Amino acid sequence: MGILDGKRILVTGVLTDASIAFHVARVAQEQGATVVLTAYPRPTLTERVAKKLPSPPPVLELDVTDPAQLESLADRVREHTDRLDGVVHAIGFAPQSALGGNFLEAPWPDVATAVHASTYSLKSLAMAALPLMAGGGSVVGLDFDASVAWPGYDWMGVAKAGLESCARYLARDLGPRRVRVNLVAAGPLRTMAAKSIPGFEKFEDVWGQRAPLGWDITSPDAAARAVAALLSDWFPATTGEIVHVDGGVHAVGV
Repeated sequence: MGILDGKRILVTGVLTDASIAFHVARVAQEQGATVVLTAYPRPTLTERVAKKLPSPPPVLELDVTDPAQLESLADRVREHTDRLDGVVHAIGFAPQSALGGNFLEAPWPDVATAVHASTYSLKSLAMAALPLMAGGGSVVGLDFDASVAWPGYDWMGVAKAGLESCARYLARDLGPRRVRVNLVAAGPLRTMAAKSIPGFEKFEDVWGQRAPLGWDITSPDAAARAVAALLSDWFPATTGEIVHVDGGVHAVGV
């Protein structure tokens, strides 16, 4: 028996088999869950990648900035399952003008895009899935430590700080409905999202040296397992929390 036996989990953000979300879906299935994926902007790409999972799940198109797609999400999920026990928010996007040392020059429309896609979308996704979570459940988002300023991360770092605050407010307001909201702050990993961040190689050079437990930049497995644990019933009284899966870097100084 797995820790997610009988659970129905919606996973966003599967772009490639290197995505953290892909490994979340894999671990969830290995732990007994039924998984539904959402995809944007290329559902056909996600459908191809989904075939590499232990049991290829259905894939639904979902742009979390599109009110119409959000409104129809519950009905489209119901074509595959009558409920959800968990939702994984693995979504983040910022235009290149908002990254790579452009913090002082980034125009508001591009900053607004980053905040909408990376921060507000957590609330949007949770509310879109809520009609399927009448019995309660777990929302887990993927984070990158926003307590400090990182090289090149710029407005995505601000958006992640907003994500952390958004998760706390959601935890407050969804708690009475027995819905827990938590984040997993993973260390740097070689994903497609990471490749879009100018200067990401600086993280690769120093993270393993600073992490007390060491850090494998090529393996999303530890982060995926943490997400699966938070989706399970093993954290029934934990909400509004940020679980760091970064080898311990967040806890130590230089």
